[in-house]
Amino acid sequence: MSNIVAIVGRPNVGKSTLYNRLTETRKAIVDDFSGVTRDRHYGMAEWINKPFTVIDTGGYVANSEDVFEAAIREQVVIAIEEASVILFMVDVTTGITDLDDEIAALLRRGNKPVLVVVNKVDNTMLQSDATIFYSLGLGEIYNISSMSGSGTGELLDEVVKHFEDTELEENTLPKYAIVGRPNVGKSSIINALIGQQRNIVTPIAGTTRDSIHIRYNQYGHDFMLIDTAGLRKKTKVKENIEFYSVMRTIKALEEADVVILMIDAVEGLESQDINIFHLAEKNKKGIVIVVNKWDLIEKNSKTVKVFEDQIKQKIAPFTDVPIVFTSVTEKQRVLKVIETANKVYENRSRKISTSKLNDAMLPIIESFPPPSIKGKYVKIKYATQINGTSPMFAFFCNLPQYVKEPYYRFIENKLRENFEFSGAPIQVWFRQK
Repeated sequence: MSNIVAIVGRPNVGKSTLYNRLTETRKAIVDDFSGVTRDRHYGMAEWINKPFTVIDTGGYVANSEDVFEAAIREQVVIAIEEASVILFMVDVTTGITDLDDEIAALLRRGNKPVLVVVNKVDNTMLQSDATIFYSLGLGEIYNISSMSGSGTGELLDEVVKHFEDTELEENTLPKYAIVGRPNVGKSSIINALIGQQRNIVTPIAGTTRDSIHIRYNQYGHDFMLIDTAGLRKKTKVKENIEFYSVMRTIKALEEADVVILMIDAVEGLESQDINIFHLAEKNKKGIVIVVNKWDLIEKNSKTVKVFEDQIKQKIAPFTDVPIVFTSVTEKQRVLKVIETANKVYENRSRKISTSKLNDAMLPIIESFPPPSIKGKYVKIKYATQINGTSPMFAFFCNLPQYVKEPYYRFIENKLRENFEFSGAPIQVWFRQK
């Protein structure tokens, strides 16, 4: 199961700063102006060997303060339905505001674990001021300073206690999740695949209540499609549809073997697509990029190449990913998407024998050894593939600590040149002989 931690709260309480600290990135823009976070930010974090996804819900900048507050309320409602744990952030320097009260009332009605995180508690004087937040009626409070990081360890100890450890039920069929922003054609491709042949397809209720698992068994293909398309909540999601689709996508991505990322040919690869791509890569999933609505693009002999190059530039450094151009409405290359996903599934589970691996890689390493550092030379003796859900390779050598990042990238590229791993993330380790 994917454990999702959602950070909610009114603008300017420090949600993005906490997000950056948990994910160890500087991706969320931090500013003193309220409502700076417009895009959803989501990334991987880990605490005591428990990985989880963090979502910074941010806020919308809207013309009317009422619309702005409505958007925040809506995000809280979605977080209550979708997240595993909710961090409700408040600011000790301003005390309890009306909007804090309103958010607290929503959270009290929900049934998810809520931790009240009192931010900006930078000294002991402020700790007594923080006790006022007990009056929100949400239980224990956690005093932190997201700028300095104090208190976050205790907070995370509590967060991971609420995670579900239940494993997904075993299913030997490949699982493909079709993901992407709203209106890129996810529903259409699923209808094109299973449309008239629904009697051959068995819809099986998903292991999670929010994604439908459909067995596709036609034209010699047999796999599970994880359908996140067309799922709308009872609540009117309106402008929060992006945020909502992200929550759904993360859960589907967690279960999938191969992620089919659909993008709109007219709009191109946008920041949310790139986020999803890197989340799939970090989770070591197979990836296929599908460019839909290709019929709407004016084309010449170079159009495909130019488009592919633009995508690869944006998803660097992992660019060995198949890209399929389709028009679902025109029924163009729809089956090609499935054939490509099957190929990526095979590549992700490909096993290379130790002898073949060494025959291919050792001559390359001999010709291009790692650069020497301070007169010390790294001697790589042999390589082997490690068992795992995705391709992992260990290279045994005398001084693994002297192998730097560029050489890891070089070895990965040579593995891809010599063996078929298109669409599959590869992990390379150097270990002490």
